[in-house]
Amino acid sequence: MLLGYKTPDPLPWAAIAGPLATAEDALARLDERLAKSPIRDGWVSRNHFTDACASLWLEGELVHLEDLVLHDAGMDIRAPTHELTRARAVLRARRRIDREKLDWALSPAGLAILRGQDGMDDLDGVGGEQEGGGGRNAKEAGDVLEADEPLALAASDDPLLEAFAAVDAAIAKADRALARDSRTHMRRATERDPLVYDIDWDEDARIAAWRDSLDEARSLPPTLAAAIAADAWRSIEPLQHRPWLGQLLAAALLRQRGKTRSHLACLFDGLKTIPRERRRSRDIATRLVAELDAITAAAEAGLKAHDRWLNQRTLLLRKLTGRRSTSKLPALVDYVLTRPVVSAGMIAEELGITSRAAVSLVIELGLREATGRGRYRAWGIL
Repeated sequence: MLLGYKTPDPLPWAAIAGPLATAEDALARLDERLAKSPIRDGWVSRNHFTDACASLWLEGELVHLEDLVLHDAGMDIRAPTHELTRARAVLRARRRIDREKLDWALSPAGLAILRGQDGMDDLDGVGGEQEGGGGRNAKEAGDVLEADEPLALAASDDPLLEAFAAVDAAIAKADRALARDSRTHMRRATERDPLVYDIDWDEDARIAAWRDSLDEARSLPPTLAAAIAADAWRSIEPLQHRPWLGQLLAAALLRQRGKTRSHLACLFDGLKTIPRERRRSRDIATRLVAELDAITAAAEAGLKAHDRWLNQRTLLLRKLTGRRSTSKLPALVDYVLTRPVVSAGMIAEELGITSRAAVSLVIELGLREATGRGRYRAWGIL
């Protein structure tokens, strides 16, 4: 199979010029609105969740928004499904891209982490260091204790001290065993199971071919370059188990090129509005127009959601008039704007109060219940 993606030369400007201009304008309006918005951080945080759910929807899988929010908070009401775990992987990747520097995602180091290369899956920016550091610390501690064992045993003939020394030796032995198991697990993670992976699927060569398409689009407008990047990823299919990464990298390209400095575009959410026949068309011009229309749809939906949430925030702030300075209601307003839904447990953990007090605050603020359940309820600004 020949790898590569050929950008049309010349480009079908008659077909793409209009959608390109519309997409550019829509993105610019949204980004400018968010740059000066008091709810920008909340808008960004909420849309990480919605875009992650949309990514699974495009693959034919349904992930409920409230389930993803609760799973991310570690407060699942049921065992997480495989689809829910994949949605959280998209969520973590979006957060990592948004948190890093503008050029991080498309750099070799950033792309290696995002694709999980060589056992690296540090999408939260802390997990890999903690795991790796934990293994090193356990080994170092084990080595120290192992070296100190003879001294501890010879230090005194007191039976109690000998017992403590024996316990320390047992702990050191367990730490060394755990460190070995961790290193073995990481080594096995780098080996590709032929039952799961196609051994003839050269991901490095496909990534290189995709990067070539980026180089060809370097001189094009950023929105068109992002559309080409997303379409090239779908055509080349560099990674066997992370097809969703292409849209996130296209959004990262928009951010790197300065088109969306205040947010990471929600391309999955926009792509939901495009019929599959257009997204999967054999004609490249049709696919590029579909990508541009998806960018426009995402920006317009984001703008409408921003205005709606900003209006809701204004109404909620009016309810705070005359409250004591120690009231938790202002903090609840800020928190509820950062999540599509919140549960009593999430509010209690965030504000440092009991679950019963959290429910009382929700009632006092008048938030809308989003699940329709009698138990494990969640509230939010819709």
